[in-house]
Amino acid sequence: MSEIPGSLSASRRAQEIRALTESPEVDLVVIGGGITGVGVALDAVTRGLSVVLVERDDLASGTSGASSRVIHGGTRYLAGGGVGLAVESSAERTLLMQRIAPHLVRAMPMLVPELPDTSKRTRRLTRLGFHAGDLVRRVTGLRSAVLPPPRQVSAAEAEGLFPGLSREGLSGAVLSFDAQLEDDARLVIAVARTAAEHGATILTRVEARAIQDGQVHCVDHLTGDPLTIRANHVVNAAGVWASELEPALRLGYRKGVHLLVPAATLGRPRTALAVPISPRPDDVVFAIPQSDDLVLVGATDTEATSPDDIAVSDDDLRGLLGTINRALAVDLTIEDVVGRYAGVRPILAGDKHGDLEKRHAVVVSDAGSVTVLGGKLTTYRRMAEDAVDRLISANMLWAGECQTRDLPLVGAASLRRLSALGMDQRLIHRYGIEAHEVMALAASRPELRERVVPHLPVLRAELVWALEHELAITAEDLIDRRTRIGQTVYREPALEVARRLVDITVRS
Repeated sequence: MSEIPGSLSASRRAQEIRALTESPEVDLVVIGGGITGVGVALDAVTRGLSVVLVERDDLASGTSGASSRVIHGGTRYLAGGGVGLAVESSAERTLLMQRIAPHLVRAMPMLVPELPDTSKRTRRLTRLGFHAGDLVRRVTGLRSAVLPPPRQVSAAEAEGLFPGLSREGLSGAVLSFDAQLEDDARLVIAVARTAAEHGATILTRVEARAIQDGQVHCVDHLTGDPLTIRANHVVNAAGVWASELEPALRLGYRKGVHLLVPAATLGRPRTALAVPISPRPDDVVFAIPQSDDLVLVGATDTEATSPDDIAVSDDDLRGLLGTINRALAVDLTIEDVVGRYAGVRPILAGDKHGDLEKRHAVVVSDAGSVTVLGGKLTTYRRMAEDAVDRLISANMLWAGECQTRDLPLVGAASLRRLSALGMDQRLIHRYGIEAHEVMALAASRPELRERVVPHLPVLRAELVWALEHELAITAEDLIDRRTRIGQTVYREPALEVARRLVDITVRS
């Protein structure tokens, strides 16, 4: 097997901790292994800074692994006058689709049905909003061959695209296009590996306990050993936990709940579906087909009591199902749900509108450390760029210009090259050009071609790949984040398979 760019493993982690123990001084310590933290690590290391990222759990173990998996172009912000936000989102979507991660981000057709209770005003605003969003798409350079313009479709065509759609009272639909992310956790892993490829040290299961006098005091949760890193600079990218290290921040929390249902239950739709939950055309519940033969339905927006408030109740599910069922020919019930998960995002205390969901905030302390939080998955790269820019200006730090606008992530390749791979599309969407390397693991071990669980298409080779190259350490890492089986009712049997593979890997 050829050398794997940015390969991360438990053994590399151990070597890098030993190296830090011997030579503990670095330019920058980034705290937090979500999309913001890994984005900052990649931005900083490609500007020439030495970087260590510490994460107390696993990559994407928080909010970044619990999204709706959509790279929004920002159309919904236009309704509130947020033209700048829409342009920023659309520009970042263009970079992700055409340069940074075309294997992970692809066009997502979406139907907005014109239901019997949809007012004429809402219909007009919906169409106007999508055409305005398409104008922003063109302004930001995304070709219509990649993301087509919206168009009106008949009720019959809408049903053909989404067979589970009810025809009763349906007068037609708007077919629009946005971008779908294959898997939010896989984006985090790809950014982390790309940062590692350029020299960043990525350490999971290492918790930053305190920042004091230019030192970040940590503990290695695998060994219990302390680790002190002399950091010239610090970026706090701990997300909803950011106030633990920066007590001056006063945060509130909002929770989004998602559920998963078998695609067959809805006739294996070829498009996403958006159903309004209020008179506002930008306030909707989505049903989005996934590559693992499931459909994601989400998300709610409710108050959360803490960063760890990720329980999903039956009432949460009834709320989502009640909205999506308005447009369906058959009522989904809780018995149809095979998976559920929730994510918590931060808002500024007292902010009822959750502006941090839309805008990111960069806060510089008196000591020159930087905290970055809020924003959206779509704009992670821009958030990271802004955070490093502020770090540089606040500390009069020498560093190069931002490089990440034109930097492909590991696995990225042109759509033409990806389509020529001749492999299962699901693997290409998850691993890109590395899909061949993943399956090469099964050349001498045919059992790795078997599914982890019969109900989902995840292969055992993917688990071994994650152990060898994606810094998966535990069975939970494999099932909950490197694959997403952990979000389904098949988690326990999958964990049994994963534990056996972890044991084999450790012994070898």
